[in-house]
Amino acid sequence: MCQLTVNGFNSLESVAKGHCNPFSLHRDGINIGEGAALFTLERGQSEVMLAGVGESADAHHISAPHPEGLGAIAAMHAALTAANIQPAQIDYVNLHGTATPKNDAMESRAITAVFGQTLPACSSTKPLTGHTLGAAGAIEAAFCYLLLSQHNQLALLPPHIWDGHADQNDPSIPLVSANASKPANTLSYIMSNSFAFGGSNASIIFCKKDA
Repeated sequence: MCQLTVNGFNSLESVAKGHCNPFSLHRDGINIGEGAALFTLERGQSEVMLAGVGESADAHHISAPHPEGLGAIAAMHAALTAANIQPAQIDYVNLHGTATPKNDAMESRAITAVFGQTLPACSSTKPLTGHTLGAAGAIEAAFCYLLLSQHNQLALLPPHIWDGHADQNDPSIPLVSANASKPANTLSYIMSNSFAFGGSNASIIFCKKDA
């Protein structure tokens, strides 16, 4: 693990003192992780399909997101448009969920703005992997791929690991509890969000072949 990177996040006061705690009132930063994931894309039909991709660049601040999540909202809307589906058709969202105060406040607002009264199940998997920085988007896409694949016969959703103390200053979103599952035949579309420094935002949607 690169000491320069660790020191950089420490200087931003963005590293948690303990296990990261996304969307909690007590959240205090990230756990830096290491990892890698690789996908190959092929034209045609397969068990799991890439349905839509959305990107935006709000350039609000070099290290802080737009407080109302305008760039995140734009990326999610673009992904939904590319997939030609409505927000209510998304069955699960893998949140960016860094456990930093500003990101989680922004993302809860962005998710609420996009999904309104049709909020899907949501979780951040960063408490399971740490924030792997440049690899985070691909690793979290892997969670989504596996959730739709035949390897997940029980349709267990990735749990949201936190202390359960919601921040009342932020909109409430439905976070996945441990061992939560959905009938496999009800999982069709899954969204994964990644929001990076400089306001670079990406949202991708996976679906089953017969969705």
